[in-house]
Amino acid sequence: MVPSANRHSGYSRKAQYSTFFGYIAGVLGALIGIGLLLFSIADPSAFAGVRSLAADATAPGAGATAEGRTASRDFFATIEGYFLAGSRNAKLQRELDTAKIRLVEAKAIAEENKRLKQLLTLSHEDPRPVAVTQLTSSTVASTRRFATIAAGSSQGVQIGMPVRSPLGLVGRVLEVGKVTSRILLVTDSESVVPVRRAGDGIPAFAHGSGDGTLQIKLISLGINPLKVGDVFVTSGSGGLYRPNTAVAAVVRLTRDGAIARILSDPATSEYVLVERTWESQVLQPQAASLSQSSPATVPAP
Repeated sequence: MVPSANRHSGYSRKAQYSTFFGYIAGVLGALIGIGLLLFSIADPSAFAGVRSLAADATAPGAGATAEGRTASRDFFATIEGYFLAGSRNAKLQRELDTAKIRLVEAKAIAEENKRLKQLLTLSHEDPRPVAVTQLTSSTVASTRRFATIAAGSSQGVQIGMPVRSPLGLVGRVLEVGKVTSRILLVTDSESVVPVRRAGDGIPAFAHGSGDGTLQIKLISLGINPLKVGDVFVTSGSGGLYRPNTAVAAVVRLTRDGAIARILSDPATSEYVLVERTWESQVLQPQAASLSQSSPATVPAP
């Protein structure tokens, strides 16, 4: 008959011996452990060699574990970067767009400061300008070329006064309001400005062509002496524009003159200076000097 599986150990001497020796091994292991613990406390360096051998033995496994840990961390970082790449790219794109806008604004401010410095220098050099004001609008698509400035009769502006920018002549005042004025640009088809070549003084007239350019018509007919790049300035003839104000530069020659590009483009002239006419600038000092030099009138007795 097959013996029962639930028999007690007391029925088998072999089982009793196994249990006894198990208890003895446990007690001996505990005693050895306690002894080694006390020995390591008394002499910590005694097991240095054993620890080194154990570390060397476990080094390959530790290295593999570290590599696995690094790989798993890189794997999760890659997954995280994949899901966060869109938002990060969008954020970087917004920052880049903002930086571009700030750069454009900085360049615009620098350019405006440059123009203001030029205008400030111009206002100090010119004899008593009537007004330094802003050019608020100008026509660019019509055959008639007009502009509006933010100064009128309240600032002393009068019809016929020349208007210029730091780069050259813009036009002349055509209509005057209380706080604004309408300017006839030199590129208008009804505008004629007496000019001369800056190098040698060859006289000519600058006619507005209505398309943003000027037609230079020579007074003396014959061989055309002009060259591309020649600069024309006002001659002072007629008493309206004072001499030596830059007007235009030649870009193409014609049979009796040239086509010139205006130097002071209203589209880029934010601030302008309104002057008195050249005739009034000349006559007023002469009248003042005559009044100072004339003898006082003695009343008759």
